[in-house]
Amino acid sequence: MSIQAVRGMKDVLPPEVFKWQNMEKTVREIFRAFGFSEIKIPVLERTELFARSIGETTDIVEKEMYTFSDRSGDSLTMRPEATAGVLRAYVEHKIHAQPGPHKLFAIGPMFRHERPQKGRLRQFNQIDAEILGDESPLLDAELMVMLVHMVESLGLTNVDLHINSLGCSKCRPKYRQALIDFFEPKKQNLCEDCLRRLNANPLRVLDCKVEGCKEQAEGAPVILDHICDECAEHFSQVRKGLDSAGVSYQLDPRMVRGLDYYVRTTFEVVTGDLGAQNAVAGGGRYDGLIEVLGGPPQGGIGFAAGLERLALLAPEPAERPGPALFVAALGEKPREEAFKLVQNLRRKGIWAEMTSQDKSLKAQMRRAGKLDSAKVLILGENELEKGEAVLKNMQDGSQENLPFSEVEEAIG
Repeated sequence: MSIQAVRGMKDVLPPEVFKWQNMEKTVREIFRAFGFSEIKIPVLERTELFARSIGETTDIVEKEMYTFSDRSGDSLTMRPEATAGVLRAYVEHKIHAQPGPHKLFAIGPMFRHERPQKGRLRQFNQIDAEILGDESPLLDAELMVMLVHMVESLGLTNVDLHINSLGCSKCRPKYRQALIDFFEPKKQNLCEDCLRRLNANPLRVLDCKVEGCKEQAEGAPVILDHICDECAEHFSQVRKGLDSAGVSYQLDPRMVRGLDYYVRTTFEVVTGDLGAQNAVAGGGRYDGLIEVLGGPPQGGIGFAAGLERLALLAPEPAERPGPALFVAALGEKPREEAFKLVQNLRRKGIWAEMTSQDKSLKAQMRRAGKLDSAKVLILGENELEKGEAVLKNMQDGSQENLPFSEVEEAIG
């Protein structure tokens, strides 16, 4: 019996991987234009990092993390998200000591033990972007402008930007109490998770996906009615920035996001094409988190977008990549010359292919077509004697005789 992939962990095979490569290439170009630099962070982190940053009452920490003890007895966790690791590196390597803001992004796998479903896997891949060291509301707007530009550039349609403010440590306690007071008479109708969280983090009740809890949340106090003057002004400036950049958005006062560290601005890009799990990307501001992780009292804001969900929604690339040249060699000596030509082209960065076995011209042409090769060079004993080869364009079927010595220059 063959060994199967672990449940919830998917292989990304050609030709699907071409779409992923195209998406990542587009994202990197956009991030570069907005001044972001890539950072590589470990897959494994100390469990304490996520408990302190994400929050012990979140679903991620309570239920979903892949956590184990290593041989030294240290508790390690496979990263369930990237922000905590980026901030850990930011503090550990004293990046904060340099003038900011610091714009960083990461692309890679994350791990959560949850029920696999469409666009959501136990090993999934995320694009993560962070702006650290500044609390300006204009940076909130800038990050959302980049996010909207990113999803539009990837070809997504039927998507909307939703925004909200969660207030700060000054104004949120009053709102938390207002929620507790609202849900207290409804406790018997809440799920076990919401009952447990009601006093510790009542905002999470608003984020519950259980239908019964959604019904009980109808008419709950709205956080925008409880934020302080400073948070209200900050949110006003964020909205002005989005308006100035011509980015449309919807106010969503029920949106709280699933992580404890968010304050003030939160946002999501949602779609009507994925059913109940409609968030394509989301994030928010987390002023105070850098200090919690041992750094200075600096602000930060970021977002994450799942590559699996983006791949479900993004159109196929206009062109699927194929070799620039396939060399169909007929005979031992032509195959030797073909091998030398192919290796020289590859060293120039040109994708070239050939068969290593003695195959008929028909079989080699069939192979070139399957690879979507742009051109085929037909090289046999007669062509070597004449010092020229037949170069065929696979798009329009045209062909020309070309001196063999000029092939590299013609293809390059």
